[in-house]
Amino acid sequence: MKVRLGIAIRRGKNKNPTKPQIRRIAHAFCAQGVLNSKASVDGGRKMAAVILESLGALWVQNLRGKLALGLFSSHSILPQSHIHTSASLEISRKWEKKNKIVYPPQLPGEPRRPAEIYHCRRQIKYSKDKMWYLAKLIRGMSIDQALAQLEFSDKKGAQIIKEVLLEAQDMAVRDHNVEFRSNLYIAESTSGRGQYLKRIRYHGRGRFGIMEKVFCHYFVKLVEGPPPPPEAPKTAVTHAKEYIQELRNRTIIHAL
Repeated sequence: MKVRLGIAIRRGKNKNPTKPQIRRIAHAFCAQGVLNSKASVDGGRKMAAVILESLGALWVQNLRGKLALGLFSSHSILPQSHIHTSASLEISRKWEKKNKIVYPPQLPGEPRRPAEIYHCRRQIKYSKDKMWYLAKLIRGMSIDQALAQLEFSDKKGAQIIKEVLLEAQDMAVRDHNVEFRSNLYIAESTSGRGQYLKRIRYHGRGRFGIMEKVFCHYFVKLVEGPPPPPEAPKTAVTHAKEYIQELRNRTIIHAL
């Protein structure tokens, strides 16, 4: 059996037989062994050993080729992991790290520095543009006034922002030594673009399109104390003066 298998492999056009070729030869010999009643059990075992040896040699040869070409990947040989480690989902968390800022000691008689609370919620299944209108609505309000405005809004994002504000209010009392829960105002409130997911939208006649599942982030900054008075709207004369001042402050390069 071993000799006949070697002869059959050498008769092929390719000196290095592939897996399908070895399988076809193995099936042919198995069929011949079934029809031939004089085939012994030892011959079948030897044939199986030769086939496994040839398959192992082919696997090692294929692995060497991948290593030589730099095509070796852990996904092709090693079992795949269920942990997502791509760079697209790595978030810097810069907004939350602002809570760990340590300021220098204050001088005697200096007014007490108000507490600042940074909080956010990421990957919200909502549009960043729709969230921006709600974020701008409560900007500059006290915490109680903002919660009242969001309570009577029928928008989906309003309830999400309300939950984030309540979480930030609890953080202020628990972690930032704020004495009164209502003595807070919203200094910053904005939204950002999250990680979008691309999916296939199937059309008729075998065509397709790419759709995006949108996500957004919401960021809020609470400051201890009463809210500042609203700024007076600028007039046309004020805008013109600022524009002229910006033109005068320009730096003209490549000139005398």
